[in-house]
Amino acid sequence: LCGLLHIMNGTMILFHFPEKTDHGTINKFMQKFYGQDSTSWKGKYTYHRHGLLENIPHRKLLRGVLILRSEDASKVLDFLGQYSLTLHVREIKLTPDDEKTLRETHE
Repeated sequence: LCGLLHIMNGTMILFHFPEKTDHGTINKFMQKFYGQDSTSWKGKYTYHRHGLLENIPHRKLLRGVLILRSEDASKVLDFLGQYSLTLHVREIKLTPDDEKTLRETHE
């Protein structure tokens, strides 16, 4: 019975750039944070730019809304702290779906 009642904690991070942030800054952020597939020579060559979140189990709920394992939050917050973002951070109780996603990702 105790195993059924175990609820894991996680961290929810909400972030957004100020309205007048230029698109170049946002695009560079997206590449470094999420990663990006790119092509060159009119599609002849394809390569992938690695992003921070590719090695961190997470669940993206909406643009700028992430659920992470609590132990990964500081790494993400350190990265986000390099940008002029509005940040909100909350400790949350993970749903069974969240727990499953965070366990499956990168195990």
